[in-house]
Amino acid sequence: MTASDRLLRARELTGRPVVTLGGELEGEIKDVVFERSGGRIAGFTLRNPGLFSRARKDSLPWESVHGVGRDAVMIRDPDTLVPTKELAPRKQARKADVLRDRVLTDNGRDLGKVIDVVLQGGTDLEVVGYEVEASEALGTAGRRVFIPLPDTVAVSGENLILPAAATEFVSEDLAGFGAAVDQFRARLRESQEEA
Repeated sequence: MTASDRLLRARELTGRPVVTLGGELEGEIKDVVFERSGGRIAGFTLRNPGLFSRARKDSLPWESVHGVGRDAVMIRDPDTLVPTKELAPRKQARKADVLRDRVLTDNGRDLGKVIDVVLQGGTDLEVVGYEVEASEALGTAGRRVFIPLPDTVAVSGENLILPAAATEFVSEDLAGFGAAVDQFRARLRESQEEA
């Protein structure tokens, strides 16, 4: 992780303005849509800005994002927006939502339930972990902890499967979580090289 990278919860993007490079406000982020199979961001659903805003029928695919700043998500122009049903058809959108899914290790240990997704990046974002309501298996039952993700995530039904080694890198603090992600991924690379 570089100094310019920072960690944030996916819910922190909610309400962030979507602005063109020309400075035109196109809308606000309503929800983050994830690709369950790879643990990546598929894009964002949008809403109109304002107190009584409504959801829109267009969405922002991830590949159309020019940059993610502290105060706004940048796009080149409004032509990059697509109908929401193209980004995440209703049936797939329900399946894409990882919130409330159980996190299990590859040896069957239940680590808890996902309550948010942790993103890392400066102008680009990568899914690097989950914020989880911990189970008794972690010794912190009911508390919120952060669990690092490998580069790819296995999905089985309503469960997200992680290597058992992830439990060694659980953090209770988002500020120190970036180092835990780096150490976890380094450990996985070492074990793959040894195999």
